[in-house]
Amino acid sequence: MTKTKLHEIAELGQSLWIDNISRSMITNGRLKSLIDQGLRGQTSNPTIFKQAISQSHDYDAKIQELAEAGKTTFDIYDELTIKDVQDAADLFRGVYESTKGLDGYVSLEINPKLGNELESQLKEGVRLWQKLNRPNVMIKVPATKNGLGVVEGLIAQGINVNVTLIFSAEQYTQVAWAYLKGLNHLIQKGGDASKVHSVASVFVSRVDTSVDKKLGEKSPLRGMAAVANCEIIYHKFQKSFGGSEFKDLKLKGANVQRVLWASTGTKDPQYSDIKYITELIAAQTVNTVPDKTLEAVLDHGIAKLAMPGDVAAAQGTIEQLRFLDIDVGMVCNQLLDEGLAAFEKSFEELTTSIEEKRARLLVK
Repeated sequence: MTKTKLHEIAELGQSLWIDNISRSMITNGRLKSLIDQGLRGQTSNPTIFKQAISQSHDYDAKIQELAEAGKTTFDIYDELTIKDVQDAADLFRGVYESTKGLDGYVSLEINPKLGNELESQLKEGVRLWQKLNRPNVMIKVPATKNGLGVVEGLIAQGINVNVTLIFSAEQYTQVAWAYLKGLNHLIQKGGDASKVHSVASVFVSRVDTSVDKKLGEKSPLRGMAAVANCEIIYHKFQKSFGGSEFKDLKLKGANVQRVLWASTGTKDPQYSDIKYITELIAAQTVNTVPDKTLEAVLDHGIAKLAMPGDVAAAQGTIEQLRFLDIDVGMVCNQLLDEGLAAFEKSFEELTTSIEEKRARLLVK
């Protein structure tokens, strides 16, 4: 297979994953083709599944079969999503094995309706892990106050976790600490830390979208907030996993919790279509991208390390914005609330769509 930009970026220490999943891309060979071109993982969320299931007929036969067997709407949702993630994980199994567990993961999110219930989230995360029954899957948990407890609890049970909806540096620090605490619990119980992998998913482009709306069209700070925020987070990542807290865990086989840059499709047409790829290439990271951005990287991506950069300059950018009464921390808090609400809404719309299809197909 010809070497692609994905292979070149991987050689720099960053893995590219795709932020999409559907039955058709699994069955028509497209996912396998992307893996051959250097794709190293896959993420999903309620919005992605809503689009895949509600906007196609790919799942209708299975929905009808499950409905006729008396399955509830949630049961059907569960079966459809579990099957997609299992089949995708099987396609990525070669990547998982060749990278010795570094990559080859497919992520599935815990029911967002359980977001305020720590024990219910934890129980659901364990159930999904057991039902998926694949070593190369990750359970997605939002980085909320309750979510941090879920992360710690799942890691302590040896379950791979993708911590999602991280926006601020403060959130990131709490997530890294929850991961380290989970590892300590796992090791204390005699568990094998070397088999556990995790990523901390930092959402990027939405920060610029929100901040840019508050800036004038000609402001030199447009398009700078998100990457500055990421630079600060990457600096904290290096400190968290380069310090004494992790040193002892590493000696016991523990793996670094890599930072994953999420929401990296360019939303402003004035910016490069690979802005949030080229400006965020860093060792020990992942970038999960939408289809359009992935194709752009394959076509005209640039493989060159961009981080670590000047963290003092990044902090200066955040201070300049604060001088203009734009508090990036407050922006991040608002984006977290919006992200949680959006995923919950998508989940409701998805289950409604399945229920409508279920009723219609049963009539047939």
